[in-house]
Amino acid sequence: MSKTKDSPATETETEEEFSVEKVLDRRVVKGKVEYFLKWKGYSNDENTWEPEENLDCPDLIAQFEDARKKKEAAAAGKRHEEKDKKRKSSSTPTPTQAKKKVTEEKKAEGFDRNLDPERIIGATDSSGELMFLMKWKGTDDADLVPAREANVRCPQIVIKFYEERLTWHSPAHDEEGSTKPDPE
Repeated sequence: MSKTKDSPATETETEEEFSVEKVLDRRVVKGKVEYFLKWKGYSNDENTWEPEENLDCPDLIAQFEDARKKKEAAAAGKRHEEKDKKRKSSSTPTPTQAKKKVTEEKKAEGFDRNLDPERIIGATDSSGELMFLMKWKGTDDADLVPAREANVRCPQIVIKFYEERLTWHSPAHDEEGSTKPDPE
């Protein structure tokens, strides 16, 4: 687990040996693999990038490569799961999912949606009960709500609905039987 630190050594000089504590990273520069190394007995400030061919620590390199491959496989698996989730969410729902969604949507209608009423669009009694078609603030949605419930929850909106539809008849517009006093 040693490496010859880059030094212009001649044949007569002895080369200084350094021990690799840990392989921290990997990169490819001009087609050659380099590893970022933590040296035993040196601070992180002394970490260096070294070409693979200069290294004599196959066990540490293998350990680093195994960990890197596991990390990449886990990341690839996570990306695959996210794609599956997106694919599932954008796909056509199964009949069970569609039925569940419709049931959930049907649960929250009218005032149960906790939206503020904006105005009454219309009214009907086709169900045997007077119902208002209520437009909700902040949405384009409208729901049929029982008039008796609207009278309690939003009386001013109900009053406004009726006022907009009132027609007034004054005695001046009646036929010849006017009750207007004659000017003298």
